[in-house]
Amino acid sequence: MKKIEEILAEGVFLLSALMSIFAVAMICFFLFVNGIPAMAKIGLFDFLTGTQWRPNNNMYGILPMILGSIYVTAGAIVVGVPIGVLTAVFLSRFCPKGLYRIIKPAIDLLAGIPSVVYGFFGLVVIVPVMERLFGGGKSIATASLLLGIMILPTIIGVAESAINAVPESYYEGALALGASHERSVFFALLPAAGSGILAGVILGVGRAIGETMAVIMIAGNQPRMPKGLFEGVRTMTANIVMEMGYATDLHREALIATGVVLFVFILIINLSFSALKRRSAEI
Repeated sequence: MKKIEEILAEGVFLLSALMSIFAVAMICFFLFVNGIPAMAKIGLFDFLTGTQWRPNNNMYGILPMILGSIYVTAGAIVVGVPIGVLTAVFLSRFCPKGLYRIIKPAIDLLAGIPSVVYGFFGLVVIVPVMERLFGGGKSIATASLLLGIMILPTIIGVAESAINAVPESYYEGALALGASHERSVFFALLPAAGSGILAGVILGVGRAIGETMAVIMIAGNQPRMPKGLFEGVRTMTANIVMEMGYATDLHREALIATGVVLFVFILIINLSFSALKRRSAEI
């Protein structure tokens, strides 16, 4: 009977894994089957390096959206990663228990707030402040700041778990060698938790580059080459969502091809982080 239960459990787990693989394979199949022909019609070079997106004139260049996605994501990383990692260190090793009971639920609550609520907050609070301070309300800087806030719960949660998973002997060994509490945390625990922290950063980057609703509300949505931090921009995700509802024929295929580029872009980022993680482990 016990052996039968083990076989059934193994079968359920195997089926779950196969379903996940099947779902990813179907997404890839749909994107590439519908997107590659559009790239062939438009021309791969013209599609990826073109600076004009004018469907009415059959001009489908997505370089402005590619750069917009890169700039906004990079800005979110600059804002969110240092704050997220330092917050995780504070919660894990410096935060009093009474304060922890307040901060931790608040951070968890941030993860459950819908994207549209973040976008509305950015629209009524951050945009006017940025407009008053820098003369650019709906801009790359505003979108980066908001996305940096949105990825904080992901980075903090994963990084804190990674730090807590490091054996206490690392910390105690550093103290025994004469290091202070702060040096023991930052020079013994933090490097040991590097792979877990990197995983949190990867998840945060995925959240930032795939975010749509909040970016649509505060980024300006201007399909043109980015001209500065305080100028409007359109990302690839925003471009797909804004025009897919009424797109037809080649226009629709070009939007799906934009999804292919976004998919490949995320894949390259994940592979790069994985290679960096593997190299760090070897060192």
